[in-house]
Amino acid sequence: MADAVHGARRVLIAADKFKGSLTAVEVARRVTAGLRRVVPDAEVAALPVADGGDGTVAAAVAAGFERREVRVAGPLGGEVDAAFALRDGTAVVEMAEASGLQRLPAGVLAPLTASTYGSGELLRAALDAGARTIVFGVGGSATTDGGAGMLSALGARFLDGAGEPVPPGGGGLAELVSADLSGLDPRLAGVELVLASDVDNPLTGPTGAAAVYGPQKGASPDDVAVLDAALGRFAKVLEGTPLGERAAEYALAAGAGAAGGVGYGALLLGARFRPGIEVMLDVLGFGAALERAELVITGEGSLDEQTLHGKAPAGVAAAARAAGKEVVAVCGRLALAPEVLGRAGIRRAYPLTDVEPDVSRCIADAGPILERVAEGIARDFLR
Repeated sequence: MADAVHGARRVLIAADKFKGSLTAVEVARRVTAGLRRVVPDAEVAALPVADGGDGTVAAAVAAGFERREVRVAGPLGGEVDAAFALRDGTAVVEMAEASGLQRLPAGVLAPLTASTYGSGELLRAALDAGARTIVFGVGGSATTDGGAGMLSALGARFLDGAGEPVPPGGGGLAELVSADLSGLDPRLAGVELVLASDVDNPLTGPTGAAAVYGPQKGASPDDVAVLDAALGRFAKVLEGTPLGERAAEYALAAGAGAAGGVGYGALLLGARFRPGIEVMLDVLGFGAALERAELVITGEGSLDEQTLHGKAPAGVAAAARAAGKEVVAVCGRLALAPEVLGRAGIRRAYPLTDVEPDVSRCIADAGPILERVAEGIARDFLR
C-alpha cells in the first residue's frame, strides 16, 4: 500500500485501444468495472483517446461527436463504408478508415498500387457536411503515394507524358510528367486543416516515407527504391506548379512522410502539423475532464519505447503531470523500466502479464484480465 493515494475517488480513464484485443471504449468499460468491484462508490469518468491513427474517429464519437458514414474508395479502389466524426463545425477524419491496412483483403499487401483516393473523398464529405475545422488523423495507412490519390479526389490532376492520369499508388508516380492543382476544391481555402500525426519524417530519403514505413506495407528493398524515387519525382513535378519552391520545402517538413507521404499532400493543402495526441486531447475536451479528476488511468496495448514518442499514454501523462495529477497506466505488455515511466509522468504501470503470464491468453481474454488489473489499481490507489 506504499503507492496509495488516500481518498482519491474521482478517476479519469483516458486510455487508447489495446490493438488487436480491445477498443479504447472497451478498455474504459473494463477498467471501470474492475475499479467499482473494489470501490463501488468510485466516481469514474471515461474519455477514450487516440493519437490520430486507427481508432481516432471512435474516440471522437465516444466524446460526443456525431458519427457520419460515407461510401468511399478503399486502398485498392473497391468501395468501403468509412466514417468521420462531426461536432460544432469540427470534423475528425481518420485516413485509416478509407486507406488503412485494415481495408486490404486478408493477406494482401499492395505497396506500389494502394491509393489514398478514398481519404480525399472523406475530406470532401467533411466539407460537404459544413466542417470549418478538419482534424486529419493519419496513421495505419496501406499507402505510399504522397497523398496524390487524396489530392486527385479533391480535384487535382496528375498526368503522364500522354496527358493521361497516372496509375494509382506510389508506383504510378514514376510516370508523372505534369500536375495541375487548379481544380482543387475551393472550399479548402476557407477551412482550417490540422494534420494530426505522431511521426515527423520527411517525404523522401533514408528517414522518409518509403524507407521507414514501406516495409511495413509489404515493400521489398526494390519497391522501397522505386517508391522513394517516385515520391521525389512527385515533389519535383509539383515545383513546376504555382507552389514553386514551396513544394520542395514541404517535402522536407516534419510530418511530410507520415502515412506514406499523405502528410505531404496535406501540407500542400495548407495543413498545420501538430502531434496527434495533443490535437486529439484538445478536440476531445481532455482539459475540462482532467480538472475534475484526482487520479488518471491511461494506457495502450504495449508500453514500450514507441510510447514515449508521441503515443497517447505519453501525451495524457504529460498533460496530467502539468496539472499536478497522479497517473497510472494499464497495458498488455510492459517494456519500460520504472524510472523511465516516472520520467514520462507515469507513477506505476499495470500490465496484463502480471495477472496472466501467458501472452496468448492475455490477448484472447484481455477484457476479464484487465478488470482484474483494475481491481489492483483500486486496492492500491482508491482505498
